[in-house]
Amino acid sequence: MIHSPYQKYRQAQAETASKPKLLIMLYDGAIRFTKAGIEGISSRNYELANNNLVKSQAIIHELVSSLNFDYSISKDLVQVYEYMLRLLIEANLKKKVGPAEEVLSHLVELREAWVEASKSAVAGNL
Repeated sequence: MIHSPYQKYRQAQAETASKPKLLIMLYDGAIRFTKAGIEGISSRNYELANNNLVKSQAIIHELVSSLNFDYSISKDLVQVYEYMLRLLIEANLKKKVGPAEEVLSHLVELREAWVEASKSAVAGNL
């Protein structure tokens, strides 16, 4: 059950967001959790690292499940997502920031691409 006003706001935001906005929100979450995982490894707080890297993995799994394989780019994206999942697992198991930092750079780049794509889609509909 959601009690805090912030949690209620976040839930309402997710329930009413457009598909492109939801996708960007997923990337934002994965980026935030990956950064927190990196911070956990760097500070040797391995519980924090594990919790956040697992959350980032869960979001990437959600991104995989949201792919529409009617489009050829989905086949490429699933390979990128699977690669990022392997890197997050490696970072978590070996407690090394390098693989997680690589994932972070991919997530940021993909998020930017989706932001641009959503802007182009909106501009095309006007």
